[in-house]
Amino acid sequence: MNAIDNRRAFLGMLRFSEGTSNSPTTRDRGYDQIVGRTRFASYADHPRVRVWIPRIKNWSTAAGGYQLLMRYYDIYRQRLGLTGFGPDVQDTIALQQIRECRALPDVDAGRLQEAISKCRNIWASLPGAGYGQFEHRYVDLEKAFTREGGEAIVLPTLKTSEELHLAFVEAGGVLA
Repeated sequence: MNAIDNRRAFLGMLRFSEGTSNSPTTRDRGYDQIVGRTRFASYADHPRVRVWIPRIKNWSTAAGGYQLLMRYYDIYRQRLGLTGFGPDVQDTIALQQIRECRALPDVDAGRLQEAISKCRNIWASLPGAGYGQFEHRYVDLEKAFTREGGEAIVLPTLKTSEELHLAFVEAGGVLA
């Protein structure tokens, strides 16, 4: 398992989840998208366009492959010493956000479910995000991650208390 491949795959999965990489208007794997599936032409800066989103009854400045809000772009640009809004800058910011969620070790190790869970407060399209927007199913994100070249670790399913009790009894355990 290669951590770099898993990072690339996780980023690709996020662009898929945010609906940018599969947008009919993209010409650059989703990096050129403004919320609402329109395209911007220059990577010189965040496009700084406000779009009304009727579904959530609010304005959004989300742009790029990871639908980064303008206010966060400005903070990360300054903090990380970045210029422009090209794919490399967008990836750098997304990786920093993943790092801040303490999910980067999970991404590197292929613990996809844990990484997604830790990042869901950043990306509204992840399962359990709770922003009232469309959330992808985990199985679809796992397929996207694998399609992008990532290798996910499948964790054992947790047993119910009844299954654990039965296993305990069958193993010769004593009930108090």
